[in-house]
Formats: sequence, structure tokens, C-alpha cells
Amino acid sequence: MTKTNSTGQTLPRPAAVSFWTAFLFWLKMGFISFGGPAGQIAIMHQELVENRRWISERRFLHALNFCMLLPGPEAQQLAIYIGWLMHKTWGGIVAGLLFVLPSLFILITLSWVYLAFGDVPWVAGLFYGIKPAVTAIVLQAAHRIGSRSLKNRVLWAVAGLAFVAIFAFNIPFPAIVATAAVLGYAGGRFSPDTFKAGGGHGKADKSFGPALIDDDQPRVAHTRFKVSRLLMLVIVGGLLWLIPMAYLTLTYGWEHALTQMGWFFTKAALLTFGGAYAVLPYVYQGAVEHYHWLIPQQMIDGLALGETTPGPLIMVVTFVGFVAGWTQSLFGGDALFCAGAVAAIVVTYFTFLPSFLLVLAGGPLIESTHGNLSFTAPLTAITAAVVGVILNLALFFAWHVFWPTGWAGAFDGVSALISAGALLALLRYKVGVIPVIVSAGVIGLAASLLKPWLLPMLGV
Repeated sequence: MTKTNSTGQTLPRPAAVSFWTAFLFWLKMGFISFGGPAGQIAIMHQELVENRRWISERRFLHALNFCMLLPGPEAQQLAIYIGWLMHKTWGGIVAGLLFVLPSLFILITLSWVYLAFGDVPWVAGLFYGIKPAVTAIVLQAAHRIGSRSLKNRVLWAVAGLAFVAIFAFNIPFPAIVATAAVLGYAGGRFSPDTFKAGGGHGKADKSFGPALIDDDQPRVAHTRFKVSRLLMLVIVGGLLWLIPMAYLTLTYGWEHALTQMGWFFTKAALLTFGGAYAVLPYVYQGAVEHYHWLIPQQMIDGLALGETTPGPLIMVVTFVGFVAGWTQSLFGGDALFCAGAVAAIVVTYFTFLPSFLLVLAGGPLIESTHGNLSFTAPLTAITAAVVGVILNLALFFAWHVFWPTGWAGAFDGVSALISAGALLALLRYKVGVIPVIVSAGVIGLAASLLKPWLLPMLGV
């Protein structure tokens, strides 16, 4: 079959793609998926829709809109979904695993370098510049999500209330999400226009030629909903969670750090509506304030590493797990790397397991959920609340970066200037995250090396 694309060319439908060809593609994606969810989705669109034509524009956007409604990293879930469409359940599992495995190994290595050599002056200098850039990146995230989701005064009010709740009263993030969901559900019933999903990804109005998975193709057998398949997924998924959790509990006890990591990051995985920045405040509250697995400065450094490595941004939890395992010497002082690596793997496993189950279970139900206001209105309100929560996180980062020794200490003007420059580059000139972080790191290194000579000249 042939079809005309947007430029008037007549192209044949692509040949069937083998499982191993798809395997190699998803492995490649795992190493090149920089730029956060927006960048990762753009890469997949270019590769899968425009270049290879494995899936049509409309089918790609339809899948993406579904993944946007789920908790978890939408880019990785989109990979799982497309892999499932192409090669059934194992195709989805392979696509999702290869999307995160390279990042897992890279972050374990970088986390080890950070802890083992973080006191080396040039490493400390790089992070001195990177931290204020991360503060600017979080502010940009609040701006980006807010400009897309806060479409009216009611949603602005929801965002403001969420900010006050977490900033002034330290209300837990899950309680804020639950309250926003209830408000959204009620709002969807009494004022549906107010809580219609805003922004989105638009309508598919382009054609790049016939696709392997095209608009006019009938649904194949494995994409049809079956109660037996859903029950099997629930049973298998439950066992995949229960067996390792039971092992950790029986081996180490419920109060042990590894067991608590598994439980805490399971909850975190189910609260990531709105992307990774939405769950970072919850991870911060738990990992820093409640469990004391790491300190605020380390959380900022981990986010910087997450921004500069491939894979979903939520992979920052791998860093959190490694630091927690290392600093608490879970297996004794002679096995710090082993403790960090095991904790990182445990955290990553429990964080990403729900994504696989949600996509594989919900895929066949897309048509019955997409566009259903009773389903989307609570998520619209949650996204609005997330904006306020992210703003609180940005202010908290700014406090620790600009006043590193607390309010009573000196204000770090150099860090403030780096942060302001990074924010200007991101918002005004649309510079990418990685160039901003690299530039800030170089500036921070230069500033830290020059500081011993500049301070006497300034009479400080």
C-alpha cells in the first residue's frame, strides 16, 4: 500500500519490523534519551513517526495522551506502549527496560564518583556552579507546567492553595494530591469547562507517509481487552512486587532501610502525576526530612546528575538510593559500593514496576478512558496543584544554594548570579538543559578557583 505524505511524496508502507530490530532501537534510545520527557518524546517522534514510520502521527499522539494521564514517567511509558503495540507484552517489557537500564548503570557509576571524590576541589567547583543552575531548571519546570495547565482562575487558585499547604503547613504531598483530585472530580461535575484538560499535544494534522501501525488498521488480537489477561497481569504484577518485598522484610525486617526504600518508592511511583518534577517534593520530604537518607545539598546534586544523564528524570531516585545505601553503610564499612548499588537497584525496581503494569493493563482500555471528563478532571486539578508544589521545591533549593549556611549566614551572590543567568537562558533564549548545566559547571569551577585570589582583593 502507498500513501502520500505532507510534501506530496508517495511512499510504500514500511516492512514488518523484527523483534531484534526493535530491541536494538530501544537499546539505542536508552543511550540517547537526553533532554527530559519533552526531549525524549521528541526523539521518539522523529525516529518512530518521521524517519522509520513504525507508527502514525495520530496513533503516536493518542498513545502519548494516554500515558500523560498515568502516574509515572510518560516518555518511558510511551516506549512501553509502542513496544507492546509492535511485539506484544515482551515487546513492551523490553522497550521499557532498555529505556532505563543504561541510565541505571551510568548513575550508579556517577554516584560512586560523587561520593568517593566529591571533596576533590575541581569536582566541588563544578557542583558549586551546577546547583544554582538546577534551581533555575526547577523554576523553569514550574513555569512550563503552569503555562500549559493553569488556564483559568480556579486552577490558579488550586496551585496557590497547594503552595501554601506545603510551604506554610508542611502538609504531605499525598494529601495535597488527594485533595486536588477530589476538587477536580467535583469541579468536573459542576463546572466541566473549568476542568477540561488543557494544553495537551494537539491534534494530529501531519502525515509522513504510510506507517506500520497506521490510522486505518483494525485492532490486532493482543490489543483487545480480555478479563483473563487483566487478571493475569494483576496476579503477576502483584507477585513481582510481593516476592521481593517479602524477601526484604523477612531478611532485614520491616524497619530496615532497604525494606523502607521499597515501600516508600512504591508509593512515590503511584504519585508521579505531572512528571518527575511533581514527585520530587514527595521524594524530598521522605528521603531528606523523614528518613534522613541524604541531606538537602545531596538532593540538589542528584537532580543535577539526573538532568545530565540519559533516561527519565525520575532516575534521580537511583542516586537517592545509592547515597542512602552508602552513607548508612548497610553492609558494613568495607562494602560501601555494594550497599549503594543494591539500594539503587531496589529503589529503581520499585519505582518503575508500576509503570509497566499500568501501561500493559491499561493499553487495551485506551478508547474507553481517553477524553472521559470524569477521568481527566481530577488529573487536571492535580496538575494545577503540582505547579504550586514545584514552586515550593524551587524556593527550598534557592534557600540552600543562596544561603548555604542558613539565614544567619552570608548570601552567596555568585550562586544567585549563576541561577539568574541560567533562568534567563532557559526562558528567554530557550537554551537546552544540558548546555546550561555544563556552562554553569564551568563558571562555578572558575569562580571557586578564583575565589581565594578575589576575596583578598575585595577586602573580604
